Amino acid sequence: MRRVGLALLVVLTLFGSGLAGTGPASAAEPQASLPQLEDEVMCPVCGTLLGLSHSPAAERQRVFIRKLIAEGKDDEEIKDALVAEYGGQVLALPENRGIDVWAYAVPVIGLVLGLIGVLAAIIVWRRRRPERGSEEPVAAPSAAEEDRLDKDMARFDL
Repeated sequence: MRRVGLALLVVLTLFGSGLAGTGPASAAEPQASLPQLEDEVMCPVCGTLLGLSHSPAAERQRVFIRKLIAEGKDDEEIKDALVAEYGGQVLALPENRGIDVWAYAVPVIGLVLGLIGVLAAIIVWRRRRPERGSEEPVAAPSAAEEDRLDKDMARFDL
């Protein structure tokens, strides 16, 4: 009987902790924060990150974000409200649709093409190098060349 009670207690503890966070006002739900959003949103006037801008428009945008955080909105809802209020250029990162996909695709394509180019250059370079041991032996100098070498060496003898 004790074993059954202990097993039931363990099961309820394990599953109970997983079920505790399923309510509408869950403490495990991530809360939006102004510092995090300041790194993801641009100032509508100067075009810099909101965290770096100190213009009056940036201050109004911070007040707007604080109001939305107080209402319990999450990051995506706040970003959607900012886009509705200030336009799509307010987001620091482009959206993942339409022509904005090229902002992500072009650097990746450039990196892949660069790696292919480097690999091709290495393969061509390796094929042009002569194999070790396959070099032709150097012929011995002729008698005239040996005589000339001896005279040149004697001239530099000190």
